Amino acid sequence: MKVSREQVAENRKKIVATASRLFRARGFEAVSVADIMNEVGLTHGGFYGYFKSKDELIAHALGETSSPWSGKNLSQIADTYLSPGHRDNPGTGCPTAALAADIARMTPAVRGAMTEVLQRQIDVMTKVAGSREQAIGLFAALVGGLTLARMTKDERLSDEILAATHAFVMERQ
Repeated sequence: MKVSREQVAENRKKIVATASRLFRARGFEAVSVADIMNEVGLTHGGFYGYFKSKDELIAHALGETSSPWSGKNLSQIADTYLSPGHRDNPGTGCPTAALAADIARMTPAVRGAMTEVLQRQIDVMTKVAGSREQAIGLFAALVGGLTLARMTKDERLSDEILAATHAFVMERQ
């Protein structure tokens, strides 16, 4: 059965969105092409009609990332970013905190896509922070705090890390 151009475009969007969520939730290595296609409701073999490789899909999934910070002040960003909800749901959260360690070992194309995401995040944060230097420092603190909070199994320590990072970030306002 022939699939319309519109359906191909819709399928591609679903594949990218699903991959983005799964990669952030589990990491690149723990998500197979078959996992993604199964969740979308398509066959594994059909993947290569949409993308040449998993790395190409990863680059597209990262490239689709947009900043939810536009129009928000530092307090709103810190409240959302350093929340238990964001900590507990990496699949719907920041790709930088979820995937930074994985991306450092990926292909140049994937690292390039993430570099563009990082540039956009810094640009938005610069509007909030007032300078690029402050924006980079604040973003590094947010990502570091969230990453540390996610890596511990001690919920009290995790909450303490979120609260301490929040206080640190707000002192810079």
